Amino acid sequence: MNTKLDIQETVSKRYSEGAKERQEALCCPVDYDDILLEILPREIIERDYGCGDPSRYVQKGDTVLDLGSGGGKICYMAAQLVGEGGRVIGLDMTDEMLALARNYQAQMAEKLGEDRVKFLKGYIQDLALDVEAVACFKAENPDISMDALEQWQAEQRRERPLVEDNSIDLVVSNCVLNLVAESDRKQMIAGIFRVLKPGGRVAIADIVSDEVVPQHLRDNEELWTGCISGAFQEQQFADVFLEAGFVLVNYDKWDQQPWQVVEGIEFRAVTLMAMKPSPQECLDSGQAVIYKGPYSEVRDDEAHVYPRGQRIAVCQRTFKFLTEGPLKDDFIGINPAVPKPVEKFCAPAGTRRPARETKGARHDSTASNKCC
Repeated sequence: MNTKLDIQETVSKRYSEGAKERQEALCCPVDYDDILLEILPREIIERDYGCGDPSRYVQKGDTVLDLGSGGGKICYMAAQLVGEGGRVIGLDMTDEMLALARNYQAQMAEKLGEDRVKFLKGYIQDLALDVEAVACFKAENPDISMDALEQWQAEQRRERPLVEDNSIDLVVSNCVLNLVAESDRKQMIAGIFRVLKPGGRVAIADIVSDEVVPQHLRDNEELWTGCISGAFQEQQFADVFLEAGFVLVNYDKWDQQPWQVVEGIEFRAVTLMAMKPSPQECLDSGQAVIYKGPYSEVRDDEAHVYPRGQRIAVCQRTFKFLTEGPLKDDFIGINPAVPKPVEKFCAPAGTRRPARETKGARHDSTASNKCC
């Protein structure tokens, strides 16, 4: 497979076959929530191929985007978790998989009490391109030149993107990112960043390798479409999200045993989490945080440093992030007892906030206090 088109067509062909008949070679053992599976059609469960359960990261009220949604299993699981008013969008490029997912859409809407799920045809490496709109435009303009088509597609991406900017709370994917051509991966991660709201999250289940996969394995069609030879190297997988601007990039799930070993290279299932930071200006209102430990200090992806037990000056944006976000159990938040005028935050990373500036203030911690 020497080109992006080769990879795209080969992957689509194999998963088209997987929509018609279960492909055991594509199945990685995963423990899903049986309660969420109860109302799903058996056909969707049997035609699902993944290596993790990103549905566990869904929160009530979320708008969820599932990249490479296949037959819709994770979408219909997530639809039960987002609750009334939540939304789930499944995106896939394979017609047979989309047909399988859409075939049960009305039935699932009846079971859920409302239609919370929709399925779009598109490429996960190009979340702005509306593939079905392109097909309609080409059918209406059969003699259009390649240059004119590309110009129309550029306008469509810009004016009518398939997935809008800043519209998604959670992007999930289940063993799909590795199927994308390496030359398209930077664009793919940038697209995920674009569609997420500030503070939006990702939960990506995928296969990583402990070593860089050599070219002769990458050229093997069966290994590539089987989620093996296109795997990200384990450090590279986190790095591509950091380079795109994500923060709190971490591995939440890491299988103890490899799923497969090929030529001594271990391939294992992991789930990567990350967050899109807020672009809000850094303003100082006298707030401080204390990192509780157990490490001597921690550093975040924005170059802030938090020594254990010290009152560190932070801006309003960082204070909210540390006291209300995923790290809230690790920090104590301190608001000044007497509000100070808000000004631009200019303190260097690791600047201590003198205790006299916050005397009489409440110290907020989400951790339980068993003795009081």
